[in-house]
Amino acid sequence: MGDSMTPGGRANSWGAVGDAKLRPSLPEVNASIPVPSSVRGQVHWGRKLLAFSGPGYMVSVGYMDPGNWATDIAGGSQFGYTLLSVILLSNLMAILLQALTARLGIATGRDLAQACRDTYSRPVNYALWLACEAAIIACDMAEVIGTAIALKLLFGIPLLFGAVITAMDAFLVLLLMGRGFRYLEAFVIALLIIIAGCFAVQIALAAPPVAAVLAGFVPSTEVVTNPAMLYIAIGILGATVMPHNLYLHSSIVQTRAYEKTEPGKRDAIRWAVTDSTIALMLALFVNASILILAASVFHANGRLDVNEIEQAHELLSPMLGVGIASVLFAVALLASGLNSTVTATLAGQIVMEGFLHLRMPDWARRLVTRAIAIVPVLAITAIYGEKGTAQLLVFSQVVLSMQLPFAVIPLVRFVSDRKRMGSFVISAKVAAVAWVVTSVIVALNVKLLFDTVFGD
Repeated sequence: MGDSMTPGGRANSWGAVGDAKLRPSLPEVNASIPVPSSVRGQVHWGRKLLAFSGPGYMVSVGYMDPGNWATDIAGGSQFGYTLLSVILLSNLMAILLQALTARLGIATGRDLAQACRDTYSRPVNYALWLACEAAIIACDMAEVIGTAIALKLLFGIPLLFGAVITAMDAFLVLLLMGRGFRYLEAFVIALLIIIAGCFAVQIALAAPPVAAVLAGFVPSTEVVTNPAMLYIAIGILGATVMPHNLYLHSSIVQTRAYEKTEPGKRDAIRWAVTDSTIALMLALFVNASILILAASVFHANGRLDVNEIEQAHELLSPMLGVGIASVLFAVALLASGLNSTVTATLAGQIVMEGFLHLRMPDWARRLVTRAIAIVPVLAITAIYGEKGTAQLLVFSQVVLSMQLPFAVIPLVRFVSDRKRMGSFVISAKVAAVAWVVTSVIVALNVKLLFDTVFGD
């Protein structure tokens, strides 16, 4: 995986300021959103934060998609609040990695897929592209399943027909993109508010003991010594960091029209990292809420066997004694599934253009990806029923885990390289932490894959 030549044989030319002659990432929306300039004087921090807010929230969707729900529910029902510390740790890892992707995109003007194409040989790039496409399709499968389950829970639509209906969201994405990137961000943020609001009400209804919740955020040695708890913990970590989010974030931070000078880029990096950090704290709240809800409702009442989304929905209202609890749960699930489709579409477009310089019409890209995801869902549902769909959801997370090292390792390598990043290179201390985080994530994902394939 040498980096002296590009796939086409050209000398590697991207560096601290990028190559202005190269095609920008998502060219139709690149630098399309104005930001206040500090050149003529001080700008209120609120205006700056508002201008840069959006990409972080789109990325945060991947940290609370339907694929995360099952592991959070299982962790809460089996072990109470203990695994809240794992959710917190995985969220801190995510904050670091997303900060690095924002730095890469803004400093170099290249997204992660473009950076890989500029650096590695053609065969390596094809392999990376195929791995990333597999991850996006796996993520899309989880979204199809989650949305279909939500449609069934809310409207009684059979899973088979619900999965077909999810193909229609392609037109929703096209409509929003046609109106401008800000509309797409507003749609995502609105659904995130719905998700957070639903869980806030459910947590209020469950009224978990505050002391026990706070104690759960303190790391416990039992997480490592208890094999069953360790397995769930690895699942939570493995399902949290989504590989396509790294490609996505490095691209959409470039939608802001920040000044292409060193001070302008430093300012943009600072605000982009602030945006993603705040957004990922919202993801922490949602994931923690799912686990807290399962712990306070199921674990506290001796139901340690709840580990599926539909099972949780069925038991919530009877055990809480409030009919609206299950409805709010299903509404949040539907919003989560719809939201995740937006980011999967964009990520697919980014990796295809970045790795292959191949551009498909947005509608074709969306329908192809969704069709590939729907086929296995329809087949498994028709043959094995709803139980098979639950197993397919787990399988999709394993596929994501397999691809993660191929996104994280190049990212950390690029932002640690002074030749590429120039004055924007991360410090030795940050690089050391990033490599430790990378090693932990890769090791845990490999173990999760091994245990899933060969375990009992």
